Amino acid sequence: MKLPKITRTLLAAKHTKGLTFSDLGQAVGRDEVWVAALCYRQASASPEEARTLVEALGLEPAVAHALTECPIKGLGPVVPTDPLIYRLYEIMQVYGLPLKAIVHEKFGDGIMSAIDFTLQVDKEEDPKGDRVKVTMSGKFLPYKKW
Repeated sequence: MKLPKITRTLLAAKHTKGLTFSDLGQAVGRDEVWVAALCYRQASASPEEARTLVEALGLEPAVAHALTECPIKGLGPVVPTDPLIYRLYEIMQVYGLPLKAIVHEKFGDGIMSAIDFTLQVDKEEDPKGDRVKVTMSGKFLPYKKW
């Protein structure tokens, strides 16, 4: 998958400055996952957020405008080829229907919003090998009857 030019520019500046997404999130006043989504053009920023990010990265002010535009979302291929992204896809292949069944048992017929949504990634130290903890929180949206 080829990344957009703006993403390559943002990531190169991030690398050059030695910054993390957490550092950038603190600068912008947003979560690190949201800032990463913005850099990968899966989210859009307010003009102020865009200016703050561009300043933190030491980029030209003109770069900020592109970050305020509504992006085209999605990864491209139906089955991702990146190993980490594929494993998340695989988790949904294996546990998607059980997860759906449990959500329906607890909430009824509906979906979890990906618009009113947060995603947190944490590192859990474990003597058998560190663990990745992913917490997704989305508003429940019941299907309407009409």
